[in-house]
Amino acid sequence: MASERIGVGLIGVGRHGLRYARHIVHDLPAASLQAVCRQHPEQGFDLSGAPPVKIYGKAELLIADPTVDAVIVVTPPIYALEICRLAVEARKPLLIEKPLATTVADARAMVSMAREAAVPLMTAQTLRFDHTIQRMMELKSHIGRSERIHLISRIEKKTTAPDHADGYGRRGALLEIGVHMLDLVRFMTGEEVDGVRCTMDVRPDTSPETAASIRLVTSGGTICQIEIARVSTERVGRADWWGSQGRLEVDWRTCRVSCHDGTGTHEFEVPPSQTVLGAVTAFLQAARDGAPMPVTGEDGCRAVEIAEACYRSAQFGGAPVTLPLSA
Repeated sequence: MASERIGVGLIGVGRHGLRYARHIVHDLPAASLQAVCRQHPEQGFDLSGAPPVKIYGKAELLIADPTVDAVIVVTPPIYALEICRLAVEARKPLLIEKPLATTVADARAMVSMAREAAVPLMTAQTLRFDHTIQRMMELKSHIGRSERIHLISRIEKKTTAPDHADGYGRRGALLEIGVHMLDLVRFMTGEEVDGVRCTMDVRPDTSPETAASIRLVTSGGTICQIEIARVSTERVGRADWWGSQGRLEVDWRTCRVSCHDGTGTHEFEVPPSQTVLGAVTAFLQAARDGAPMPVTGEDGCRAVEIAEACYRSAQFGGAPVTLPLSA
């Protein structure tokens, strides 16, 4: 990365991948989109204001491109392990959209290979970059010792391709959207998750889950209740955090934060967030500076491991599962 601008290769330019592309092209003067990779390269790459870029049909060709300094992966997670291996072999930093992988075995393998090769690996747990979450973290000292957390994430149902679930290992809402909440517990408390109970509502039985109810307990004793669902109405994203001396309420859909402590109730309205931009900016800055990634591959692996524990619990009707998981 000797040049003034970091050459970026983007693997995956579907609906979400295009969000990354727009930010790289329009909002990041320190970066240059050099190449994209898509399943059907003959479809080209049409993005308003974008300079000409190379279009590849195979990840290995993009990663081998000498103009690509760093790799961003926005594909279904079933492909992440192989792409990670290729980038690590090429010694190119990579940012992988959450979830890091579909299974804890794959996630651990990715973290291990990146660590052994000293290749920077970041997980795009983008909710960490939401202004409401960041404001909450600034206020956490007001509520004292963490005691209880309640998280709700409801996201509208969407029309997907028939093979969409295959890209997530036939797993549904928990892995696709709930992994944000699982990561948030660790981010908020700074504690690992020790135990899980989970039930899921799968309709029909042969389809991936559309809802999950989860109870987590952290190493510090924080009890967490998480509700995740795909719904036909508008989105809901909310966190309630009780401590020994107060409470924080966060709504990242309405951009509001409330702090209740010994001095009274304080309300904050924060500006709307561009979380993808925040994640990409942080990734490129760390890659340029040779600094630790702000959300590590290990963070992504932990979130996948908690999800795996939830699936194991749900298989047995909500039976308790202890972490860390055995192989």
